[in-house]
Amino acid sequence: MAGFQVLGIANNGEEAIRMFNSFRIKPDIIILDYRMPIKNGIDALKEILQIDHNSKVIFASADKTIKEEVYANGAMGFLDKPFTHQKLITTLNKCLNSHKLSHQ
Repeated sequence: MAGFQVLGIANNGEEAIRMFNSFRIKPDIIILDYRMPIKNGIDALKEILQIDHNSKVIFASADKTIKEEVYANGAMGFLDKPFTHQKLITTLNKCLNSHKLSHQ
């Protein structure tokens, strides 16, 4: 998709942490949802950034009330669900090409 390669898809936050730990070379970008079973996206975000504080994480959620909290916890972008394919690509490229995305 637009030159991006998906390295893995986790079904819950706990699985996302295990998968992240298993990657010898960490992914360039991680996309998390807030509402995931076992461990929510904010908890997964915090753990991922504890493991590797340089990780670039984008949140995708329909729950706009968490936007400020995810930015405060280190997310670099926020995609309001539903979002278009173009919005995803634009956000991915901004994340790759910048140190910190502005709050959109």
